[in-house]
Amino acid sequence: MYDIFHELIKEIKNKYTFVKHKKTLFMKCILVTGMAGFIGYHLSKLLKSEGYEVVGIDNLNDYYDPNLKLARLQNLGFTTESISYNVPLKSENCTFYKLDLTDLENLKGLFEQHKFEVVINLAAQAGVRYSIENPHAYVDSNISGFLNILESCRAFPVKHLIFASSSSVYGLTEDLPFHEDNCTDHPISLYAASKKANEMMAHSYANLYDIPCTGLRFFTVYGPLGRPDMAYYIFTKAMLEGKEFDVFNNGEMSRDFTYIADIVESIKRLMPLPPKKNNIAFNAAKPSTSKSSASYQLFNIGNNSPVALMEYIKAIEKALHIKGKINFKPMQAGDVVSTYANVNSLFDYINFKPSTTVEDGIAAFVKSYKEYISN
Repeated sequence: MYDIFHELIKEIKNKYTFVKHKKTLFMKCILVTGMAGFIGYHLSKLLKSEGYEVVGIDNLNDYYDPNLKLARLQNLGFTTESISYNVPLKSENCTFYKLDLTDLENLKGLFEQHKFEVVINLAAQAGVRYSIENPHAYVDSNISGFLNILESCRAFPVKHLIFASSSSVYGLTEDLPFHEDNCTDHPISLYAASKKANEMMAHSYANLYDIPCTGLRFFTVYGPLGRPDMAYYIFTKAMLEGKEFDVFNNGEMSRDFTYIADIVESIKRLMPLPPKKNNIAFNAAKPSTSKSSASYQLFNIGNNSPVALMEYIKAIEKALHIKGKINFKPMQAGDVVSTYANVNSLFDYINFKPSTTVEDGIAAFVKSYKEYISN
């Protein structure tokens, strides 16, 4: 009886080892573009901590303070004193290249060298308001750069391409909460238009070359080491310095604020779940934007719980124990009053829901911000 039991346990262990090894094979090498950016950094940190082999690229541009980007890379274990273009930096199961998405030759060389199985494209020129002043930067990075990612995935096939879109694609629609099948034909900024273009470009490559593509429409991501151009960062900095800060539309706005840890956990769970061709789910007579006969899918990725902007500011005031000096202003061009994500499709697909409250998320940001500026 003992021998039978011993052999049964051995067989179970062998099966478990095989399944674990199979997962490791599928996730052998992952590319994260925009590794030094806000979401790219946190995703790389999560994947690195769980033993994935991660390669990251970033052009380290000066849209905001490059020192913050270098600090993120240092937190990933890289020595950043001497960074050279397209020369690898190494840390434990993590490699970084300073590389621009518009450099197709070197990008393809990277794909050929590393044989990526999963590509997560987070590199982009961000910022709705900045796109009004510097439109060419968005065409270069968000459209030409993304085309180069698609071409590289075509030349060196991957098992899953996950790419960043944005809630801004919903534009003028007031049909809340935003659902993936809502009309997205009325963008109100070039940034939004560039993200809409990314969705269409990815679909065409999924259809033509069977590249499994998942687009993620991010809703107001926040958290530690976030971007300095984001409202919560600006508010916190101003409060600590005793300065006034602008709040638009007289504060009568709401956002589906989503904590960074919930975002990157969702992406991690999506990696081994590429879309497949599905002629049954797609109705060519009445097509939807989120479903396709090609290996392509779109998801909102948000908290599914919009918060009034003034309540968000109160959470920052509470964390800082400071009353903000608010300068109310009218609505800015390219902005919207409310965002609110219907995320049922994503929750069902990955079996995960965000759980971080605004109070906890803001407290974590404030703590990290104070640590960052003290250093």
